[in-house]
Amino acid sequence: MEVLLLEIEDPGCFWVTMKGCGPYIVDEIEYKNLNAEMNQFYDKSYKDVDEVKPLTVEEGQICVVFSEELKCWCRAVIKSIMYCTDHYQTECFLVDYAKYIFVKSKDIRVALEAFMQIPYRAKKCRLFRTKPVTLRIDFCEDTAKIVPARRWDSAATRYFQNLLKATTQMKAKLCAVEGNTFDVFLYVTIKDEKVCVNDDLVSKNFARFEEAKDNTGSCADYQENQTSLNVESLPMKIVNPAHAFRPVLFQEKIPTNLETGLAVSSSFLEETYKRSSTDLNESTVSIVKAIPVLPFKEDTPVCPDRLQQFLNSDPLKTHIIEDDQQSFQNLSEERNFVCLSNKIEPSSILETAPLFDGLKKELTRKKFLGPNFTESYCWPPVARGCDVVAISYQGNDPFLYIPPVLTFLQSGSCYEALPNRNGPLALILCPGWKKAHLVFELLKTYERCCRQLHPMLIILGQNKEEARSVKIRGCEVIVTTPYSLLRLFEHHSLLFCRLCHLVLDEIEVLFSDAIEQVFTILDCYKKAIISEEWEYSPHQIIAVGTHWNKHIPRLIKEFMNDPYIVITAMEEASIYGNVQQVVQPCMNSERTAVLLKILDFTHNNLQKVLVFTNSVNEVEMIHKVLKSNAIFSLKIHEKSEFNFKYIIEQWTKKHSSGTHVVLVLTDDCMQSLRITDATCVIHFSFPSPRIFGQRLHSMSDNFCNVIKDSSVDQQYKKARSVILLTENNNACHALGILHYLQHAEAEIPPELHDFTAKMLEAEEDKKFSRPLCAYLKTFGTCKSRTVCPDRHQISLQIDVCQNIPDKIIQTPGCVTILPLHIVNATNYFGRIVDKQKDQYTILAEEINEYFKKPSNKISVKNVEKLAFYGLCEKTLFHRVQVLEISPKEEENLFFNVKIKYIDEGRTSQVQSYQLLHLPAKFQCLPPQAVEFVVCRVKPIDNEIEWNPKVTHYIHHKIKGKLHEAKIVHTLGNTAWVDPMVRVTRLSDLKMLVNEYNVRTEILSTGLGTDNPEHVTQLQKLCGHMKVLDDVKNLEPLSIKEDTAGPKNVSNPQNMSIQENSTENCNSSKITLGGHQHDGGVAQTKETEDSTLHQHKCFYPEIKWFQNEETVTVKVKIASVADCKCEFSKEKVVFSACSGDKLYLADMELHQYILPEKSTCVIKDKEAIIVLVKEKKGAWCKLLKNKNPHVSFDFEHWEDFEDKSPFPVGTKKLYCPAAVTEELVDSSEDSETESDE
Repeated sequence: MEVLLLEIEDPGCFWVTMKGCGPYIVDEIEYKNLNAEMNQFYDKSYKDVDEVKPLTVEEGQICVVFSEELKCWCRAVIKSIMYCTDHYQTECFLVDYAKYIFVKSKDIRVALEAFMQIPYRAKKCRLFRTKPVTLRIDFCEDTAKIVPARRWDSAATRYFQNLLKATTQMKAKLCAVEGNTFDVFLYVTIKDEKVCVNDDLVSKNFARFEEAKDNTGSCADYQENQTSLNVESLPMKIVNPAHAFRPVLFQEKIPTNLETGLAVSSSFLEETYKRSSTDLNESTVSIVKAIPVLPFKEDTPVCPDRLQQFLNSDPLKTHIIEDDQQSFQNLSEERNFVCLSNKIEPSSILETAPLFDGLKKELTRKKFLGPNFTESYCWPPVARGCDVVAISYQGNDPFLYIPPVLTFLQSGSCYEALPNRNGPLALILCPGWKKAHLVFELLKTYERCCRQLHPMLIILGQNKEEARSVKIRGCEVIVTTPYSLLRLFEHHSLLFCRLCHLVLDEIEVLFSDAIEQVFTILDCYKKAIISEEWEYSPHQIIAVGTHWNKHIPRLIKEFMNDPYIVITAMEEASIYGNVQQVVQPCMNSERTAVLLKILDFTHNNLQKVLVFTNSVNEVEMIHKVLKSNAIFSLKIHEKSEFNFKYIIEQWTKKHSSGTHVVLVLTDDCMQSLRITDATCVIHFSFPSPRIFGQRLHSMSDNFCNVIKDSSVDQQYKKARSVILLTENNNACHALGILHYLQHAEAEIPPELHDFTAKMLEAEEDKKFSRPLCAYLKTFGTCKSRTVCPDRHQISLQIDVCQNIPDKIIQTPGCVTILPLHIVNATNYFGRIVDKQKDQYTILAEEINEYFKKPSNKISVKNVEKLAFYGLCEKTLFHRVQVLEISPKEEENLFFNVKIKYIDEGRTSQVQSYQLLHLPAKFQCLPPQAVEFVVCRVKPIDNEIEWNPKVTHYIHHKIKGKLHEAKIVHTLGNTAWVDPMVRVTRLSDLKMLVNEYNVRTEILSTGLGTDNPEHVTQLQKLCGHMKVLDDVKNLEPLSIKEDTAGPKNVSNPQNMSIQENSTENCNSSKITLGGHQHDGGVAQTKETEDSTLHQHKCFYPEIKWFQNEETVTVKVKIASVADCKCEFSKEKVVFSACSGDKLYLADMELHQYILPEKSTCVIKDKEAIIVLVKEKKGAWCKLLKNKNPHVSFDFEHWEDFEDKSPFPVGTKKLYCPAAVTEELVDSSEDSETESDE
């Protein structure tokens, strides 16, 4: 196998990572995925770092640490602990990179079990039977001779290091495993000469060869004569293969049964060796390699006869291939199974891969680690020009087809018979512009090592002129989407005249989003290759994807010629194999009866049934029940008295037709038995998606090729999978199984639908702290709702209770907006500008004037999260808020912080020293940044993201320019606008003209289309707001005027809405469509007589007055019903119904009250709320933040003066602030109305 060097200590201890196919070799992509998941988890998942810190730290402990050199989180083991003055310093060994680093104990994290499933990347090796020597000088006899040594001397180590550094390729032959170390023959290639390092060190007198007890001769002789390990030389203690590539100090304690699980006698090993040695290829040099590597947990017991069952297992059918090499893949499910329609010899290493030499060199230069398991089966048929369908967990990786297609395109002689016209030889269809960009960049990267292909990326909008202007002269490879290709074909009718290779990337997505377009393209391609000139020219269709699709059989039958079907995803292979999926609902207590009913069938053919459970007790119970009902059955589990040999003999012996063989087993025995010829699998216990695929593998011999086999009695040959669905099923597993059953188009019972519907709702509730889905806001829908990590429900606490600029509420309808940060073509951040007197403009001038004085530029010493600071950017100063603070090393004076420009909406990273102290007077004005979304427009061709062309165009069109916009909907700090227009004043003519409409500009690019349901979908979303249901469900508060005393009022439940930790929620923010032109879109659901009534949410008109001890609030609502009022120390929440309208007022008070003494009564056409002040005295205003619906009651001004205890001369000074503020608010409201 090919290896890459990581670290060298000496020839007896060096670290490598292994490439290609072999036992426990994990594909490099899986390590990259692991790193990505670890980085995401430890960087962002936990706000409280203490949750992932270990309680204790000790030597030998496995943990996760952050490497400053690698800039990522790494798995590690603690080698030593040093005690410093104020902290502990630990020396850690990175088990995937073979590096030693020093880490402070506070920066160590707990290693989760999920991140320890795959073996360590760094493998510890030593040269096989190559021992150190040294020169011993005898001064008495004046002689010197070479003698064995205990350690390698520096000269040998230096020579060994130089030898490996000079190599261009390195390979290792695994000879034995002892403890945590692998004994290998190491081969290096230096200047095209292959050298055995073991022999080279011996020949240079740096080492000696240690002879085996039963063998004499040199290392080379041993190598030539030995085809497999001498069994007697193997250590009798063989451990779980999951630990095999881990250093001893990294391993957890191995269970006793694991240590002795494979301790079989040498005579048994010799017998199995003799029986199987002819079947093992020359690379099979270790007995460990004979152990099937199927996915299992590290602590799963290894069953005694697993080796025998592997060596004696029957070969699979032609279309189900599991060869020796494939069985030795890593622990991922994909690499343990392959379903083939035709036999393929896989190319597992880059050296023997069917690629041209230039491409191999380029891949080696790029440190490509060799083809993964799926690529090893896909590359050979693709490189031969055959039709290929590949379904894999990695089916979205373009490397499944790019290298072999580039190789085939190098043979120019294959295309000599084609007409001498302009047109591509290869066409790659991608599901969207983003994937097309990725594929095109890969082609450009590897184009340099092959002949000039002049690849083109073609993404066309609906503008016909753009398609007409495309020139494809000299282009031999086109990367595009189905929609773009058909637009191009309208103006280039000879597009298919030279086309030989058609690639369908992510076939399931293409068929889902553009099925008509794809089959139209296939029809055009099929018609083009019918002519005689194509008789001697290649024509190839390649389809790759992650899921089997119901339209793939049509693709194969109508457009392909005996394709190679490669499926390495077990669940997808079962769909291709026409496995019948049955879901049987039942109560948990009725499972046994249902099982007997399922087994009570008559069939002419032999039926082999596996009943899977997840506990030993269930196996015993089921076996007894079957035996008592005269059903022949076998049982096996980890504690079973029956050995595996007996079970396999009974299972594999010939039975007469109509016989039923039933085997009851637990999942942990499945991998040892290696059964593949079952006709029915019954899931007595509900499986996880991972276990589900392994169970289906037990029927792989009976998978039908539905494309080739269309016989009438096919239904009787089907393999069958039966799932018992009970009320105790694991919820998260049920969700995954439901998605699979829907994909397989199985009949799904209503019980499973109901169960998963509740699960989906529960999953959505878990996303409460996540932001509202950006796709919902931008387009009204989210196509990937089940996998999208963000929230898809409106939350009153999060989406509404925010620091909303008052202008959103005070100025309904038309506003002047200034876009400052462009997210994409329809999503921007900016400010609402008051043309008469803009408060922010005044503030910005004051801030810049303040910071012009050097003495005012005071750098912040202690940076606090969520605090406000000043920041100088070029010549301007901005208000910013700290969002995140990077982990600060004590020795570092400066560190990075993530900030948000609160008046512009953009975020950035700056150094801590750049932050300036911001005086409190500059923090009074709330953040001015508002999110704007342009309505009723979306990307064309079912895309979910805007093409960068559109975003770039709009960015330069609108950024920093004033626009007039009409707000049609608001939600928290987001305003949806339609239209948004740039208005220009013609000073000479004294008139205004509309320069452009942003939505129209987007449509004019040809890359946008109408989205009429956008606002409707938003309103519907708000109509299902869950928080309003809580308001509706409060007990009605019905208090008559004569029982208004505090002692007669029961204390209702607390319905105060939880405030955001960093943002204050005030009464003015409850405006879900509260604009007058919008009519209100917030709705609440209520079920009555099976009819859904929807109520609009309004803010009532409120007037207030006060005396020294109380504040009286009058809520004017006609025909009040179901009045509810909740008091807290600093807030009052009032709700009531009137007719079909729902009124809600969430009032955050200016000062504190006594909630237990405050009351609410209904009188005439209004509700009167009496608030008892906590401290006597005058309130200058009722609410913390002003609200256009709240005003002072001037009718009670006289009454208030009469009752005032102050002398006449001071009456006018008692409450002037309240009156003045209300007058100002009223004048501002009236000005707004007049402007509108």
